[in-house]
Amino acid sequence: MDKLTVFIALTAFAVLLQACVLAAMYLALRKTSERMESLSTEVKDKLLPTIEQAKTMLTEVQPKVQGIASNLEEITLRVRGQMERVDAAVGDAVDRARLQVIRADELLSRTLDKVEHTSEMVQKTVVSPVRQFSGLLQGITVGLEFLFSRSARKNGGGREQRRPLPQDEMFI
Repeated sequence: MDKLTVFIALTAFAVLLQACVLAAMYLALRKTSERMESLSTEVKDKLLPTIEQAKTMLTEVQPKVQGIASNLEEITLRVRGQMERVDAAVGDAVDRARLQVIRADELLSRTLDKVEHTSEMVQKTVVSPVRQFSGLLQGITVGLEFLFSRSARKNGGGREQRRPLPQDEMFI
């Protein structure tokens, strides 16, 4: 056998092998194509009606959603306005309460000052003179007792026991 014949046989075998591989690829591609077509048909049959339904539903719901959004916006604006009014009212009430507390504190301070002043005046004008007068009376009483007890000793000659004085009782 000659080299040329071996080379031609090998080339023929390689071409035949390549033709078989191409035929197998063609058959595999055909099967895949058939599967893809069936999947495509199934998707069209099942998914497209669902998509159409979703589109119609969205077109029906869209005005409602826009209405809800505009209502929410309006409600938000109203609530914000009401909260601003409430904030102003609370601030005003707090300011008034603070002012009333300050006034009450000033009134209480003035009242306590007047009570203290009145107490000092009563002490100076009533209690001190009463003490002085009481001391004067006690002095007179002691002096009179002393005088009468001397004259009784002279007349009676006996010794009389001294009666305790009120200030003596205070120190016991």
